[in-house]
Amino acid sequence: MTFSGQTPPHGTDLSADIAAALDWWREAGVDLDYDEAARDWLAGAAPAATDQQAPQVPVLPAPPPPPPAPKIGGDAAAWPADHAAFVQWWMTEPLLDSGQVFGRIAPRGPVTAPIMVLVDHPEAADSDRLLSGEEGRLLDAILRAIGIEPDQAYVASVLPRHMPLPDWAALDQGGIGQLALHHVGLATPQRLITFGKHVSSLLGNDPAKTADPARQFYQVGAGIPALAAPALGTLMARPRGKAGLWRALLDWQNA
Repeated sequence: MTFSGQTPPHGTDLSADIAAALDWWREAGVDLDYDEAARDWLAGAAPAATDQQAPQVPVLPAPPPPPPAPKIGGDAAAWPADHAAFVQWWMTEPLLDSGQVFGRIAPRGPVTAPIMVLVDHPEAADSDRLLSGEEGRLLDAILRAIGIEPDQAYVASVLPRHMPLPDWAALDQGGIGQLALHHVGLATPQRLITFGKHVSSLLGNDPAKTADPARQFYQVGAGIPALAAPALGTLMARPRGKAGLWRALLDWQNA
């Protein structure tokens, strides 16, 4: 320590002067050493993550894809090719309805009938006969109006049992439409009426192409003339639809 303009004599002890100076600064409230230069107080610790050194994020393996949903009825190549065998298979095959067998209703009527009727599913009260309730009575009246006795028609359903709210998109992906076409091919009707927009869609008809759901004429399978009609329940709830269906039936028969 030096003092401006003074040179301490050789051998002079400055410890008392230094102590006095420190006491002066301490009395002034300065008892720490300050430095304006930045200091890395974490020197030696783990380096912080930067853009060049991003933290390591564990990469989890992607889950395996879910197994494909089993096809309704199993392999189509194993479906019965004989109508009588198909009806028995329809009532007993577990893969037809996710193992559910109880509540199934068999189709009815002769093969190679003048007309085949295909609905979405049996009525809730059906037990031994398909369409044994109010919808069935309406169907019988429709058939008689076009000159066909009810027992002369072949009546079948897309689903083997009553299902109040079917998931038609999932059923379509499961192949229910292909199964319905197979059923029509075994029944070999002269004509076909499908009741309900979902039924005709499964057979390849597009209800969106016309605003009148009762006037949809198309072909099914090996050239079977088909008519897409509103669901029987819809016709019961909307009597005006019956008049539209009647006009469509007249046009269809005269075609």
